[in-house]
Amino acid sequence: MISSKQVAAAVIILDECGVFRRKKNRKKREMWAKNWLLSRDRFTHLNLLNFIRNDRPDDYKNYFRMSDENFRYLLAKVKPFIVKQDTVMRNAITPEARIAATLRFLATGWSFEDLKFATIISPQALGKIIPETCKAIYKALKDEYLKFPTSSVEWQNIAKDFESMWNFPNCGGALDGRHVAIVKPANEGSYYFNYKGYHSVVLLGLVDANLTFIMADVGCNGRVSDGGGIEETTFYRTLKNGALALPKNDDTVGNMNFVFVADEAFALRENILKPFPCKDLTHEKQIFNYRLSRARRCAENAFGVLAARFRIFHTTINMQPLKVNDIVMACVVLHNFLRRNHGTQYTPGSMLDREDLEDTDVVEGDWR
Repeated sequence: MISSKQVAAAVIILDECGVFRRKKNRKKREMWAKNWLLSRDRFTHLNLLNFIRNDRPDDYKNYFRMSDENFRYLLAKVKPFIVKQDTVMRNAITPEARIAATLRFLATGWSFEDLKFATIISPQALGKIIPETCKAIYKALKDEYLKFPTSSVEWQNIAKDFESMWNFPNCGGALDGRHVAIVKPANEGSYYFNYKGYHSVVLLGLVDANLTFIMADVGCNGRVSDGGGIEETTFYRTLKNGALALPKNDDTVGNMNFVFVADEAFALRENILKPFPCKDLTHEKQIFNYRLSRARRCAENAFGVLAARFRIFHTTINMQPLKVNDIVMACVVLHNFLRRNHGTQYTPGSMLDREDLEDTDVVEGDWR
């Protein structure tokens, strides 16, 4: 056993050797913040937007992807989660500036270095503000704008829209997935590397006939296909256990199964329908595939509009996967929020895939 005197002697020797001394050559911080960043109230883009709001409302809507009325509503909902206190050192960045920076980031996909010149906020601060605000947006809107059906009546209301709009009865939604490109996380190898040749996380969504998301799940690594990724979702596990409160066959059109439509990537189940293989198609199978594809087009349009309006999906997101999840879910609830409150301008008819009724050809939407 080492005695206390020996320990004390060893500490003294190490101290004399400089082991416990701080480095004298540590570089001192040149300044706490750049002068032009401290002049945020003067140079911020919010001053310009206040003028544009009255002079050119369309430009204002294009900047935020929403009207001033919707922006103010969103600010009121999210503000309690992101407001910060001023200190004796400096004033806190306002909730309005935080949401404005976040919406512009989602709408453009700009890097923090580019965004700092418009927001007059340092890239280091933006790296904390934007994921935090995205998480707050999702928290504030999810209960109202991403509400999952919990009863047979709610599922039947969704099915009525599919039947009246797309002539496909007993349908609770269209399933689809999208790979969200990310920068390869450190020490992850090929865990997030997908079959398309880049690193990604997978967004899986269930979409209703009005192009709004009923369910969204993000975070599965890109190596997993859509069909494999859905097996990791709460939705699929609940469906498999028969606990989704789907309508019974006695309550459906023609006493048929209540179903969800999907593409070939998903496994066929009694409640998940996908097209017949193209080989040896009979006339009846062709009609079924045609009808199913019309209903499934809702998911393709929803994902297409989501990426067209929020250009962050056209970039490679340079953040940790957990922060990417917050960003993606914020975009999903904002999509639903805007579809419900700003639908005709958020998604004009020309933006969506549609069918030419004369020759039944599909006319591609502007989102493509």
